[in-house]
Order: sequence, then structure tokens, then C-alpha cells
Amino acid sequence: MKKIPYGMSNFKAMREEGYLYVDKTMYIEKIENMSGKYLFFIRPRRFGKSLFLSTLKHYYDINSKKDFDRLFGDLYIGKNPTKLRNSYMIFRLDFSGLDTSNKDRLEVSFKQNLIDAMCVFLDDYQNMFNDIEQIKQRIYKSPDIKSMVSQLINEVKKVGQKIYLIIDEYDHFANDIIAQGDNEFYKGIIRASGFVRDFYETLKIGTETVIDRMFITGISPVMLDDLTSGFNIALNVTMDLSLNEMLGFTEEEVVKVLEEIGVEKKDELVYHLRELYDGYKFNKNAKTRVYNPDMVLYFLAQFKSTGGYPEYLIDDNMKTDYERLNKLTMNERNRSLLEKIIKDEGIVAEIVTKFSFDRMYDEEYFVSLLFYMGLLTIERQEKTRLFLKIPNYVVKAMMWEYIENNLKKQHSIDLDLNELRKTIEKMAYEGKIEPYVEYISQNVLKTLSNRDMINFDEKYLKLILLTYLVNSKAYRPVSEKETAGGYIDIYLERDARIPDVKYEWLIELKYIKKGERNSIDRIIEEGLNQLKRYGESKGLQGRKDLKQALIIFIGKDEYRVIEIG
Repeated sequence: MKKIPYGMSNFKAMREEGYLYVDKTMYIEKIENMSGKYLFFIRPRRFGKSLFLSTLKHYYDINSKKDFDRLFGDLYIGKNPTKLRNSYMIFRLDFSGLDTSNKDRLEVSFKQNLIDAMCVFLDDYQNMFNDIEQIKQRIYKSPDIKSMVSQLINEVKKVGQKIYLIIDEYDHFANDIIAQGDNEFYKGIIRASGFVRDFYETLKIGTETVIDRMFITGISPVMLDDLTSGFNIALNVTMDLSLNEMLGFTEEEVVKVLEEIGVEKKDELVYHLRELYDGYKFNKNAKTRVYNPDMVLYFLAQFKSTGGYPEYLIDDNMKTDYERLNKLTMNERNRSLLEKIIKDEGIVAEIVTKFSFDRMYDEEYFVSLLFYMGLLTIERQEKTRLFLKIPNYVVKAMMWEYIENNLKKQHSIDLDLNELRKTIEKMAYEGKIEPYVEYISQNVLKTLSNRDMINFDEKYLKLILLTYLVNSKAYRPVSEKETAGGYIDIYLERDARIPDVKYEWLIELKYIKKGERNSIDRIIEEGLNQLKRYGESKGLQGRKDLKQALIIFIGKDEYRVIEIG
């Protein structure tokens, strides 16, 4: 039985210490056979990039030749090795954790990061160099980053070897600067004579001699456009159809994972994992969607430890990553656009493959950034563009939490969470929904200004109702659940973490302005007919634990609730 490698990204340790490893080595063959040798590949944070880079390192490293059969023998690439296996010196860089407080500190931090990585590189291959201490001293004494890199390249050239350069988190420091909104800081390091541009220009020159291959990863293409001619050799394979499933777990792989860690009731667990963590697609023509692997392993580690579902469906590390969303929506334009996306559960847009800081807050750039962060994913072709949707329940829940925090900040809404929870418990255990509707009406809707009501509609009303349900743990709210009778506005499915919830709910929601009050009878008839069709759908018909409600809001401070069942 395999151990769960949650948080691990060391390929060798996973293989040697009995951890689960989902075989992605067939993609080593694919990327080696691509037309470009200098590849650029983006995926959301904590999506398995570092582990894949570790796999590349051990496959191509000349020092790992003796370990090949032990590490790769039973994997795809072990049975189908390529001609370049174990033929490179591996120079690996990771640009996370740099000091971005100002330009000077970032340059010092960047330089020290390079020095540390070069020292590790020289130590790894010390048997190939004559005097690594002298080489290190020459690197230390180099006046700038450009000469440091050149020094290393010249030393490798002398010993007649080739480098496979691997860069992880290439854009981490740039994303921090963008979140700060400091345009001049960013331009100062990227544009002509900036030290980051100098670094990449030197790498480009190095490809003429010893840098034979590169694989660069990050979470956004933010610097590709701004580096322009300084680094115009990278082939962006982020949305390559053949690499759609290179990172992340397919459902077939999730089932195998459950088998390897000895989990029973696989069908039930796969259903919940699918709703929570699946849905990512990185090419419009891809046939298969993938699960966020970090989230799946987090869930399974908790499940194996406790024998039940985790109390929190997403770990704090992932949640912290999404907090940068608050910084990106500090301007009104992005905030309004994000609220519209959450309300509509998606947006029609085109994905931009190169970013420029100067246009970071243009709509198409902002939406593309949400895609690269994993907050949106490809659903389908929509005429000449794409419909991008929120990928799964966990990301929706984070979006709803964002709306809750925004409402609290904008309207000074400070709810009594104990009272709110009591109203949800009445729904869950007593089958009474009106107390919840009344509480939201009095404590949230009535605080909205007349200006807010200009764009108020049924979708926004639904969003508010969902927002305050998500943290209750009694329900996993589903918006627009598809049935044979149509799409249910809100389906309140009991949360697997609290299986004793007595009632689930099927809710049809209507909103009319006060001047449209005379249409109320028609709307009631229409709503009840819709509920009847939904309730007669396969899987819902005849259920004693399923209650139905028609909720009609008239303006922001009047409502009617009609319960069925």
C-alpha cells in the first residue's frame, strides 16, 4: 500500500520511500520530440510543476545514470527510454521567495539565489571540474549577474558538457511586484539594462554553446512579452493539446490512486472528488479534464488520517495563494468584472498568451490571468472566442467567500454568525427555509444602496444566498443543477462532512421590481410548475428528504416563500 505524497515534490524520495507516484513520464518523450528545445509551460500554483521538474532532473542528469533502472524501470519512460536520457548537467533555478520590497533588495536577492544555485551545480559535478573553489571565487567576484552566468557557461564549455536548464517559479517575484501595482519597479528590472533582462539575454547567448535545452515554468506569461527580443527563443507549450494532461490527475488516474492507497467505497469518493476538484482543461479541443492534484492529495491525506472527510476542503497553503485575488481587484474595473464572472459563473473571452504589465488591467488580460491562476478554465468554444467557467465547487466556494468579504467591506455588514447558523440548521434539520431568507433579507439585502439596486437581478440575488450558505458545512450548494426538467436555480445537497443533515432543498428563485408586482400570480404559477418538473426528474422523484421552495423577492425588502413537501 502506497503512502500519500502530499506536499512532496522530490521524485527520487517518492520513488525510494514507498510513496504513490502517478506516472507522467510518457510526457518526457513528448516534450523531447517537440520542435522547440527551449520550452515554456504554465499551470496554476500547486499543480505538480515542481514534481515534474524533479522527474526531468533525475531522468536527464548524467549523475543519475546508475539509478535509472531503480527510479524509472517500471515507469513508461523506463520501458521506452529516449536517446537523451542521463546525458546532461542539470542546472536548476527556483525564483520563489525573493525579496521584492524594492529594486535593490530584489537584485541582491536574485544574485544570491543564482550564486547558491551555481554552487550546488558545481558541487554536484565537482568530479568534472579541475578546481571548483577557484571557479566559485570567480563567480563571487563577478561584478554583475550577466558576468556570473557567463562565467558558469564558460566553465561548462571547457569540460565539453551540455546543460539542461530548469527554471521553476520564473515569474514569482514579478507577480509580487504586479500585486503591489508598482509599474516603475517592474519596468526597471525587465526593460533594457534591467538585471532580469540581462539574465535572460545571457541565457539566450548560452544556447549557442552549452545550454542545449530549457524547461521554464510559472503561473502566468507575464514576462514573456516584456522581455521581447531579450529572450525570444522560448516556445510556449502551455496550451498544447498533447500536454493537456501532463500535470493534474485524470479521473482514471484518481481511481488508480484510490486503489493504491487502499481506499474503499471508491465510487462514492470519486463522485465527491469530481465535484470538488475536477474540471480543468487547458486546450479547447481536449477531451479530458483534470483534477487539481494537490487538492486531491490533501483530501486523501486527511481522509486516510481520520477515516472521514476533511473539515476544510482546501488547505491553508492553497487558500493563501488565492489571496492575491484581493490585490488584483483593488481597482473598481477589475472588481466589477470579477463580480460579473462570479454571478454568471463564467465569461466569454479570448486567452492572451503573452502579457505586458502596461495592459494588466485590461479586461482580456485580467480574465486570462484568472485562467492561468486556475480560477477559470475552458468550457467550450463560443463562436470565435471561448467560454471560460469556474472549474469546480472549491473554487466557487472561494469566489463566494470573496463576495462575502467584499459585501462586508463595502456595506459594513457584520452578521451574527451564530444566528445565521441557526437559520441554516432550521433548514437542514427542521425543513424550514423562511428563517434563512428573512435573516438575509433583513441583514444583507436591506443594507444595499439604491445605486447597488440598479444592476440587481436574479443572478446577483442567487449569489448572495449561496455566499452565506457555503461556510455552514451543512450543505454543498449547487447552482444551476441540470435535470431532465431543466436547470435548478439552487440545489442544496447535504455536505458529506455532516451526513446526518435531514433535508436537502430544491429552490426556484425569482426577482421582480416593485413596479412589477401585478405579475406576481403569473410568476408563482410559473415557478411552481418549474419545481414540479424538477421534482419529477430521475433521482429526485419521491424523495422524502427533499423539500422544495419557491422564493420570490420583490425589490430588496419584500419576499414570498412557498414551500412544497
